[in-house]
Amino acid sequence: MYRRSIVLAGLVMAIGLVLSPCLSEAQVRLRYAHVGSEGDIQYWFGEQAAKKIPEVTGGRVTVTVFPNSQLGGVQELIDGVKSGSISMGHHEFASLDRVAKDIAVFNAPFVYRDGPHALAATDPQKSEVLQDFNKKLLAGGNMRIVGRLYRGARQMTAKFPVYSPADLQGKPFRGVPIQLWTTMIRGFGAIPTPVEVSELPTALMTGLVIGQENPLTMINANKLYEVQSYVMLTSHMQNVLPVFFNEKAWQQIGEKDRTAILEAMEGLAQETLRIAQKAEQDLIGELTKKGMKFITAKDGLKVEEFRQRVSAEVNKDFPAWKPYMERISAIK
Repeated sequence: MYRRSIVLAGLVMAIGLVLSPCLSEAQVRLRYAHVGSEGDIQYWFGEQAAKKIPEVTGGRVTVTVFPNSQLGGVQELIDGVKSGSISMGHHEFASLDRVAKDIAVFNAPFVYRDGPHALAATDPQKSEVLQDFNKKLLAGGNMRIVGRLYRGARQMTAKFPVYSPADLQGKPFRGVPIQLWTTMIRGFGAIPTPVEVSELPTALMTGLVIGQENPLTMINANKLYEVQSYVMLTSHMQNVLPVFFNEKAWQQIGEKDRTAILEAMEGLAQETLRIAQKAEQDLIGELTKKGMKFITAKDGLKVEEFRQRVSAEVNKDFPAWKPYMERISAIK
């Protein structure tokens, strides 16, 4: 009887050792934060990630999403992922620049040929440039990039028609509260005025700023057509947002599940490209019906003049970016 009890106890312990990794993995619950509002492709991406990650990990990893700046603005998001109070999030590459110096080069105006090129250059599994910056993120911020989403080309809006940097001279223009945007807005000819995205409609309505720049999906989702009249199709940025993960949270996930998550992130990234490209075409018509007027190069928009002015400002403020930009340009 005594011997039988010992055998049974041994079996229970053995089963426990076999199951314990699975039980541990089943307890991984992720907090995913971002600043996107409903209707923006950011919001869609977060919701899809929350469905896809449990699906590809057999329910061992679950995700709760906190959209629309629920856990704070950009700075709170980055600090939260760095500390681990937030497991994962997404935002502009430039928002990570104080953690990994020069990573904002992935946001550089006019650095990508098109959307597919932007996704290729920011692929965490294939892009050597991105992988180099992931090492910096790990060393300086205890985080890594595991995916990205494509929001489309960023376009300029204003209360009046804009054709060249001269039209914005001395005017307050909204910029993301990050140095690169300050540089870019100066290149536009305007006065950079930082405004959080959650406060943008009010800032435009009150005249704190006379214009802003964002993808058409965000312009529509945030109803900026109610406070802006003109859209200038400058396509000055191919807007790709990195999905970044707290390293401790990442390592709590089993290796097989991490691989599955990376594959799921890649699939979602390609889906955002398809969605954004179609949405851009559809939204031109939709926003026109809502009263917005579009200005293109055919109408006299001097895109090349904006390119030259912005590039000069970027080269002046970020001289270390040139070799990175050359490597990005060489990616097929």
